[in-house]
Amino acid sequence: MRVVVLGAGEVGFHLAERLSRENQDVVIIESDPERADFASQQLDVLTVVGNGASLAILEKARVKDAQMLLAVTSRDEVNLIACLAAKRLGVQYTVARISNPEYYSRGSVLSREQMGIDLMVNPERECARETFQLLKTPAFTDVADFADGRVQLIGLKVKEGAPVAGRRIADLRAEEIARGYHYVTAAIRRNGETQVPTAESTIEADDQIYLLAPTSEIPDVPPLAGYDRFQLKRVMIAGGSDEGLFLAELLEDNGIECTILDRDRRRGVELAERLPRSLVLHADATDLELLEMEGVSGVDGFVAATGNDETNLLSSLLAKSAGADNVVSLIHKFEYMQLVPRVGIDASVSPRISAVNAILRYVRRGRVMTIANLTGIDAEAIEFAVHDKSRIAHQALRDAHFPAQGVVGTILRGDEIILPRGQDVLLPGDDVIVFAMPDAIPDVEKLFA
Repeated sequence: MRVVVLGAGEVGFHLAERLSRENQDVVIIESDPERADFASQQLDVLTVVGNGASLAILEKARVKDAQMLLAVTSRDEVNLIACLAAKRLGVQYTVARISNPEYYSRGSVLSREQMGIDLMVNPERECARETFQLLKTPAFTDVADFADGRVQLIGLKVKEGAPVAGRRIADLRAEEIARGYHYVTAAIRRNGETQVPTAESTIEADDQIYLLAPTSEIPDVPPLAGYDRFQLKRVMIAGGSDEGLFLAELLEDNGIECTILDRDRRRGVELAERLPRSLVLHADATDLELLEMEGVSGVDGFVAATGNDETNLLSSLLAKSAGADNVVSLIHKFEYMQLVPRVGIDASVSPRISAVNAILRYVRRGRVMTIANLTGIDAEAIEFAVHDKSRIAHQALRDAHFPAQGVVGTILRGDEIILPRGQDVLLPGDDVIVFAMPDAIPDVEKLFA
């Protein structure tokens, strides 16, 4: 499939990298010649230098031959115009990265419906939702929803002396089935390497594990890894960015006490007007004395959500040193994501990864419903719908020749959540959550196409 990616920034580069690795025909349009040259040298893609909102540049990129345009520059207006032009040129699917709420709200003259755009992705709002999930469950480093929220994929680190430490997957699974639980260990990260476990694999202390489980059973997971149960009551947010604002709105809606620190007095006034139940302070979140004075050691969660990655990392470290238990840092640069666990910050979120997750769902072959990239590993969790013509339909899983670097995590059949076994047969209408390493994804997609 030919895909045109508009913008070679963090989001566009990451999308092009993933798609080219899966042998898609990718063209990147980038206005910055140096950035375009970097992309062409690093990736197996064709690059075109110019303004993606220009009809001449779109024609130079042969957009008429493309099945999809992904407009993911940092400028909403360019993305909107490019999608509109691509539709007029016959592109079947268009996706736009949009941050301004006025452009995607219902009733707007520039809404998705009015513009004929297939998907508008708001990275900041998606990132706020992910942050809220992490705050509610401080043991977790990653949280992703599947099956309309009925199933979650979570990542967490196993503590020394945890009930699962030193145990084989097969033994743990037998206990889970006996108790009526539905946990599936999808991946283990140990010493910097990720593995898709088998029944004989062992979970060790300090492992980063990724589990699939029904959302109703998620509260039972942290004790298995050595964590206490938890209830979120008070949160402090450093920075009045859009992500911080959207997160504060979620906290207010759920009756959670919220304090926001922002060094911009004018922005603070705007936040106070929109957040009637939150405390907004004109303050610098990198001032350790101020953090201590405002009681950061007593909050249930601290979120660094300024527009600057370095400031977020610094304020997160200061909050952690002052006694904050659950610290989440907003990170824009992908290369900084690996730094977060090394310096002792509990978790990180990225609006750009949120955008990538939403967009990749529209690019996949097969009937892909939900997709999640995880911040700590390259593997992906993908939710597929099985249909009559799927190669994997009507086959037992043990006979399906499933890739070694992939695993069927959960089968959803109506209201039933099935813990998969080798003899289980996938039926048309089933939804299946698969966890796979990048090299295995093309083979997995073929099974469901």
